[in-house]
Amino acid sequence: MRRTVEELETAGICAMSIEDTILPRPYGPSGKPTLMPVEEGIGKMKAALSARQDKNLVIAGRTSALAVTSVDDTIRRAKAYEAAGVDAIFLAGGVTVAGIEAVSSQIKIPLITGGGSGPLADLNWMAAHGVRVALQGHAPFSAAVQAVYNTLKALRDGAKPGDLQGIASPELMQRVTRAADYRQWTKDFLGGE
Repeated sequence: MRRTVEELETAGICAMSIEDTILPRPYGPSGKPTLMPVEEGIGKMKAALSARQDKNLVIAGRTSALAVTSVDDTIRRAKAYEAAGVDAIFLAGGVTVAGIEAVSSQIKIPLITGGGSGPLADLNWMAAHGVRVALQGHAPFSAAVQAVYNTLKALRDGAKPGDLQGIASPELMQRVTRAADYRQWTKDFLGGE
């Protein structure tokens, strides 16, 4: 755990979650996720926190207890991880209105959740219940996969590169690849123009 935190922090991440689910999931027909004992989860949280060098690195305790065990167990784990010093609790899976209300009423640190519908899609309701990050699924990744697929298929089907649709403008590419920074660094360190 310590080495993972050290290496990811060195790589430049700004936040991470530490999971209490036993991974990988067991193979076979049941394939049900299981949780490690809460004491082991506390140990993982403490190890991660002790490895953190930059106090701005957010370390969230992540639990799937709402989906695997119960609301009471989720509260027990959330309180234990909060006491260990994590910055937030990530409720992964099985998130319900009742679950968020119960957990948020028992801890002082922020919650992180996945997306949802009804009140779980209402960002104001979520914020009022301590949720500070409400992940909205994997839509950006799915959109990128679809765009790559469409582009490669169009090229395979004979489209000319200039005729492709949905291509980022040169200005956007310059901005997201930080081209100006690289040009300046080339000038600064290699004497280029």
